[in-house]
Amino acid sequence: MDDMNDIDATAGRLIAASQVNGTTVYDADGKSIGHIEDVMIDKMSGQTAYAVLSFGGFLGMGDKHHPLPWHTLKYDPALGGYVVNVSREQLQAGPSYEPREPVWDDGTWGKRVQDFYQPAF
Repeated sequence: MDDMNDIDATAGRLIAASQVNGTTVYDADGKSIGHIEDVMIDKMSGQTAYAVLSFGGFLGMGDKHHPLPWHTLKYDPALGGYVVNVSREQLQAGPSYEPREPVWDDGTWGKRVQDFYQPAF
C-alpha cells in the first residue's frame, strides 16, 4: 500500500466520514433498524456530535431522520455496523425530522435530543 488511495478507510480505529454514511445500525438484539444517513461534527471541537439515523420508509421514500448522540453508538466489528441500546419503538418516539433538517445550532433542539436519549445511556 504505497499509495494513500490504497488504504482501507474502514480498517483500524479511525474511519472516514464517507465510510460511516450508509453503515447499518442494529438494536441490542442484532436486528437492523436503519442506516447512518449523515454525521454532524462540531466545527469548533472537531468532535462528532450526532449520527443521523434514517429509517421508516420504503425503498428510501418517506424515511425519517433521527439524530442520535454519537456516544450512544458502539461499533461491533462482527456485525460491521453500529449497535444502539434503543428499540425501534423508542427511536420512533424520539426527535426526528423529514425532509427539512433542523437548525443544528438551536440549543433547544440539541437539548431535546440529548434529554430524550440520556436515560438510556
